[in-house]
Amino acid sequence: MTAICVRINGGEVADEIPPRLSLADFLRERLNLTGTHLGCEHGVCGACTVLVDGEPARSCLMLAVACDERAVETIEGFAGDPVIAALRRTFHQRHALQCGYCTPAMLITARDLILRRRAGSERDIRDGLAGNICRCTGYTNIVTAIAEAAGEIGEEAPHGQ
Repeated sequence: MTAICVRINGGEVADEIPPRLSLADFLRERLNLTGTHLGCEHGVCGACTVLVDGEPARSCLMLAVACDERAVETIEGFAGDPVIAALRRTFHQRHALQCGYCTPAMLITARDLILRRRAGSERDIRDGLAGNICRCTGYTNIVTAIAEAAGEIGEEAPHGQ
């Protein structure tokens, strides 16, 4: 077992874990943060995307021990975030989800695109979403929702987070 201390959604979490426990399993099984979904478990589908030190990361590929003394944000940690609020609203208005399995990771990725000013065109958004697979929507409404939220956020978003 290995002792770790991770800042999760703004709070400190200390635990003793097996060294080969994935971050996704740590979040879901140890902390009951089930908004982080597991799809392919090979880092291809993007369903497990979280932020690690402010950068999108595939939690199924990352070991929890690699997050010792780091900050991790899951979808549950964005309750008061204005960018996520705009995205949630536009995803709802534009019917940008169906089954919802990819939605938490799509929202995290879209937030990152908006804050880094990489959601300027449809092509930019589609390129930015390339690592997030949605099997239901065909992406059209997702791209539209992200573009609309990016337009709403506009100059309010700080460059580079």
